[in-house]
Amino acid sequence: MKRFSFNQITAKFWDLEDMVAGCVEAGVDKVALWREPVAEYGLDRSAGLVRDAGLTVTSLCRSGFFQAPDWFDDNRRAIDEAHALDTKVLVLVSGGLPGGSKDLAGARQHVADAIGRLVPHAAAAGVTLAVEPLHPMYAADRCVISTWDQALAIAEQHPVGQVGVTVDTYHLWWDDTVLDKIARAGDRIAIYQLADWATPLPAGVLTGRALPGDGVIDMRPFHDAVAKAGYTGPIEVEVMNDALWERPGREVLAATIDGYQGCF
Repeated sequence: MKRFSFNQITAKFWDLEDMVAGCVEAGVDKVALWREPVAEYGLDRSAGLVRDAGLTVTSLCRSGFFQAPDWFDDNRRAIDEAHALDTKVLVLVSGGLPGGSKDLAGARQHVADAIGRLVPHAAAAGVTLAVEPLHPMYAADRCVISTWDQALAIAEQHPVGQVGVTVDTYHLWWDDTVLDKIARAGDRIAIYQLADWATPLPAGVLTGRALPGDGVIDMRPFHDAVAKAGYTGPIEVEVMNDALWERPGREVLAATIDGYQGCF
């Protein structure tokens, strides 16, 4: 439990004040926050709330979406938000193809170039940009960075600590080559996230994640791979699931802790 971090999206409709109180009551001292509820509560208020409660913010989710016309300004704001929350990690979801485009290679190159433009601002703020590869089914509309190799190739263009990669079991479990590559990644691992793959997937797909242990993913090899790479940082549980979101926040937190502990 010393490494466990509760990702805010797992209890999407649990308001921030109650979530912080619930984590403190449960002995959880790490949380991952999302930009939208932080903005709704207020950035400075959010930072003060978690700080006064003694919580560490392990990452801020999420920025990126480089196909959007305002990507540069929005990502710079996200970096500033991460800095204000005193977190070292900003998770980047690259975004899909621009409207009307079929140029996948061009979109991936744009992501790499865009991250390069953001690095100086992130480095000055002490924030690592954590490129997250998403499952290939999201390539068209959500994330053109689909594999560990693609994400790592972007990260390796920059110094360690400035750009890293997000390990998310939900998005990487299908790749029979990824465990060895993760084990060799060393300090490029910026954050480690758990979610399980349950079948059948719902029509919306995006909210088809399950708590660790409730799906088909063997979490132990991922845990071994990140450990072999030398990663000793927080382990977030990040689950998007409509049925889970209908449950009370404290119940979700308890179930999340049970699922996390059952994996190891």
